[in-house]
Amino acid sequence: MDSPLNRLVEIMARLRGENGCPWDREQTLETLKVYLLEESFEVRQAIDSEDPESLREELGDLLLQVIFQSRIAEENGWFGIDDVAEGIAEKLVRRHPHLFGGSPLSTAGDVARQWEELKEEERRRRQSGSRLASVPPGLPALLRALRLSERAARSGFDWERTAQVFEKVREEIGEWEAEVAAADADRSARELGDLLFSLVNVARHLGLDPEAALQGANDRFARRFGELERVLEREGKDLKEAGADRLEELWQEAKRRED
Repeated sequence: MDSPLNRLVEIMARLRGENGCPWDREQTLETLKVYLLEESFEVRQAIDSEDPESLREELGDLLLQVIFQSRIAEENGWFGIDDVAEGIAEKLVRRHPHLFGGSPLSTAGDVARQWEELKEEERRRRQSGSRLASVPPGLPALLRALRLSERAARSGFDWERTAQVFEKVREEIGEWEAEVAAADADRSARELGDLLFSLVNVARHLGLDPEAALQGANDRFARRFGELERVLEREGKDLKEAGADRLEELWQEAKRRED
């Protein structure tokens, strides 16, 4: 009996086949990019919700994207899903020599350092240029900033103390304010980017996930704003007519209820 994974591969082959689904047949690697990103974030949302059934379903949707894109690659004569699986299996063995034929490592930190050393060795063999070249440009901006700064830090390019990074943040705020005052939109945007990158470095030094932190702030804002809307609706008032003082009062009440 075929495994569920093989069944999924066979279903995708039929969907993409000559008499398959018109929509599936029309898809390309380019058109599927947005679905890959959406499914990744839905997996993350399922993890945050701590709902095992939702996580199972969303992981299935994400797996479908891997199967779908591998099928398109196979049709192009590049590789198939077996090649994808074999490639990652070989990489896992290669990057875990402490389990597959090397000296044992006792801590997660030792494993992480060895992982980066092996990746750096692979990069040198491929002559792929910068140590940062393997960080995908298509990552969400905060996550990419974190990965870039992590790679640079592992190479020795980092502040010695967290206090120095906070000082860099204050410096960037001043530079941003100066460009805003000068009404230079392009340079203001540039300095804003530098400020955000500095904040990501603070998060890294503190062991925090900036992407998760901002998502948490987004969720809190949405909840508090929704509560504000509900109160005004009960009072028969429109948001635009409530006035700044009343809105601030309701906002602070919503914050206190969460605390």
